[in-house]
Amino acid sequence: MKIKAITIGLMAAAALAVPAKADKLDDIIGSGTLRCAVVLDFPPMGSRDAQNNPVGFDVDYCNDLAKALGVTAEIVETPFPERIPALMSGRVDVGVASTSDTLERAKTVGMTIPYFAFEMAVTANTNSGVTSFETMKGKTVGATAGTYEAIALEEQVKAWGEGTFRPYQTQADVFLALSQGQLDATVSTSTVAQANVKTGSYPNIAVVGKAPFDTDYVALFTNREEYGLINYLNLFINQQVRTGRYAELYETWVGGEAPNLTVPGVYR
Repeated sequence: MKIKAITIGLMAAAALAVPAKADKLDDIIGSGTLRCAVVLDFPPMGSRDAQNNPVGFDVDYCNDLAKALGVTAEIVETPFPERIPALMSGRVDVGVASTSDTLERAKTVGMTIPYFAFEMAVTANTNSGVTSFETMKGKTVGATAGTYEAIALEEQVKAWGEGTFRPYQTQADVFLALSQGQLDATVSTSTVAQANVKTGSYPNIAVVGKAPFDTDYVALFTNREEYGLINYLNLFINQQVRTGRYAELYETWVGGEAPNLTVPGVYR
């Protein structure tokens, strides 16, 4: 019994001697900087103003998160295909990048509850003859590679058995191709569609209707093993809604009533 007691005592002492490992949340607070991956060719979620400064819903959301943490925000411009690689390579701490919360992505990164919800719209070249989602059948269509709408649209083209799907690196590339007649139509979030039409930078395009795709719920993301940080991010999103800040940002950057972030029968 004496030997057993001594052994247990030594094990306890050894455990106390091992310093606690700081997690990512501690690292961010200790560094004084929060590095956010943000897509800056995706207005109104992220873009650059006339002075080349990052602006948009996601930019403000990162700034709000940094303020809550008591650190400085660093916006890291990250194209859609590079969002998760930027995290995995250590270039960023958190993704605030309109990222769909798919099960496939959740195998690689840790995803939060939704912080934004997108509805899908069809934007067409006015000379294409596309007047609705159904009339896209047999046409040349495209979207930004890796996005929810690109995956869904490519699957739809395959299901139709006719037409062509073209992936593009950026949202700007998609709308430029659409304006120039290289594409007949695209599916994007309604926020992006309206924002690009309003700029006047892309002549000969118009929003022609809704796409019958599911609402695209998007999440913040970080390393999947960082449970402390993920819990903090979930509470932060909850607080953004409860304080009215989510609705305020939506009104500023999109306009109108902010979409509900809950899924009936799931999120409460």
